[in-house]
Amino acid sequence: MRKEVVVVAAVSTAATIAAVAALVRQRRRRKEQRWKQTQTILRKFARECATPVPRLWQVANALVSEMQASLASNETTTDLNMLLSYLASLPNGEEKGLYYGINLRATDFLILCARLGGKNEPISDLHREEISIPSDVMCGTSQELFDYIAGEFAKFVNAHPDNGNDTSAKEKKLGYTWSHSVDQVTPLSPSAIKWKNFAANDTVEETLVTNINQALAKHDLNMRVYALVDDTIGSLAGGRFYNRDCVAAVTLGTGTNAAYVESSQTVPKWQGPSPKSGEIVISTEWGNFSSSSFPVTEFDASLDAESLNPGSMIFEKLVSGMYLGEIVRRVLLRMAKEADLFGDTVPPKLMLPYLLRSPDMATMHQDTSEDHELVREKLEEVFGITDSTPKAREVVVEVCDIVTERAARLAAAGIVGIIKKLGRIELKKSVVNVEGGLYEHYRIFRNYLHSSVWEMLGNELSDNVIVEPSHGGSGAGALFLAASQTQNPES
Repeated sequence: MRKEVVVVAAVSTAATIAAVAALVRQRRRRKEQRWKQTQTILRKFARECATPVPRLWQVANALVSEMQASLASNETTTDLNMLLSYLASLPNGEEKGLYYGINLRATDFLILCARLGGKNEPISDLHREEISIPSDVMCGTSQELFDYIAGEFAKFVNAHPDNGNDTSAKEKKLGYTWSHSVDQVTPLSPSAIKWKNFAANDTVEETLVTNINQALAKHDLNMRVYALVDDTIGSLAGGRFYNRDCVAAVTLGTGTNAAYVESSQTVPKWQGPSPKSGEIVISTEWGNFSSSSFPVTEFDASLDAESLNPGSMIFEKLVSGMYLGEIVRRVLLRMAKEADLFGDTVPPKLMLPYLLRSPDMATMHQDTSEDHELVREKLEEVFGITDSTPKAREVVVEVCDIVTERAARLAAAGIVGIIKKLGRIELKKSVVNVEGGLYEHYRIFRNYLHSSVWEMLGNELSDNVIVEPSHGGSGAGALFLAASQTQNPES
């Protein structure tokens, strides 16, 4: 009897071991299948985002064609607005004196002043102050907004007066720029101020400039705004102050835009006498650029379809900081649903749109720590994911890399396209100023952009195009515009 009990127990134990082993094998197979599915999604996404040099040239050439079509006539309908600026001139590097500028952004504004010393002299006495716009002012009229800004500006001028004798008795021009991200507080809800709406409407802009000048006069400020321009043009002005070969400026931050200098003879839609400089500054508004050569994936298509402006701003949705983190989130969500990347259940916060910002994405992407500990911290902080595996964190880094590389290479193609439009690739040195958080603070993005320009142009021509950071920091272009418009007799 005892022998039978022992046999039964042994059989039972063996069965249990076999069952456990089968369960372990089943779980292992399921884990392998999940990982295989993750890799399948990742590889497909990488293929669809690929930007080989021939494709980049297709994008650059398409941009040139769109630019030419838009400049041909005001009646021509293209994706690019190609807004003509009525600035009298850009700086020539000889401007001297203390100048003031204002940079209006989405929910705040920057006031700054600095002293320019002329050729080869650095900026001195630089002062900057950021001021938040109260919610009631944001919801009010444009005149109320400008009155508030003028009041704060008057306090700033009193704290940092111009004690020089060079232009103290002469009315100065105030540089006034607006950031391209001003109407992008969030892609899910409209901003109170729609600057892009007036950017293409000269009559509306003239009214706003008048309102600004009335507000300045109300506070006894001996300054006048000549033009209200995109801060990308301000960045171009800063670049031109330091280098005559600076022909373009690009913003790569929350939003994106490019401005460049065109000969007035090549702009058929320009009306009126040509500027004495023979140059016209043009804001391309390239965020709305679209091309069949874009490497658009299903994740980009769904992002576009669910946005406030489906079918438009495609280049911006592929390139700018507002959207890069959201593309990454959508890919990770697919992996979480179909391959259990973060466990058996989908993290609830991973389903919330626009929760991943580009600075957090950059932190994860640039994490070189063992087992990607910074990625683990960010996943927990942003999405509440507390048990990510090292392999999952590696996938997160790879997704960030794919999205970032594509964005930077497309931006590089845009830069090369502008230089090609100017006919300067083979004959002249061209400097392009770049500003914005993506370029300034995202090292891998910046490296991809530089290397892509080099790839497109090759060893022989790459030295002709120099891409460098903007001068003076964010918003400083307003200072250089103030200087050029004050000292130029045309203005």
